[in-house]
Amino acid sequence: MIGPPQGVRVFLACKPVDMRKGMTGLSMVVQEALGQDPLCGALFVFRGKRATLMKVLCWDGSGWALYAKRLERGRFIWPQTKDGVAPMTAAQLSMLVEGLDWRRPERTWRPEVAG
Repeated sequence: MIGPPQGVRVFLACKPVDMRKGMTGLSMVVQEALGQDPLCGALFVFRGKRATLMKVLCWDGSGWALYAKRLERGRFIWPQTKDGVAPMTAAQLSMLVEGLDWRRPERTWRPEVAG
């Protein structure tokens, strides 16, 4: 996947969605269940019940774009929230798409001195 641009708004639908839905069905979920404008240019991320399949929906100004990813092993880490939608950064989305735990990224290197 080509990574999301820095500064793009990303919203996760916290409740599982029927993964048979396509662009039109998911845009209706954005509007009705999440209370967001699906035409705002943000990325909207959905997952199925088993948490092995996710879809990302975006309106790019000229049409819909839909990206899907299924993990062969493991599950996508999803937040628990009462609002039904959770914001995240583009970097967190990149980690999520890779199947990593985006909530606790581990740094592999830390500088010992400044400068």
